[in-house]
Amino acid sequence: MRKSRLSQVKQDRLIEHFVACTTARCAASLIGVNRKTAAYYFHRH
Repeated sequence: MRKSRLSQVKQDRLIEHFVACTTARCAASLIGVNRKTAAYYFHRH
């Protein structure tokens, strides 16, 4: 994602969870980011 404030590691982990069909809310709690941030990231990719 361009100009993202999330670190590259967190972005990679989010992608891994989304590929595994994990919900945005569950992935956010596992990684430690806001659930709305995870949902936004999911819709952008």
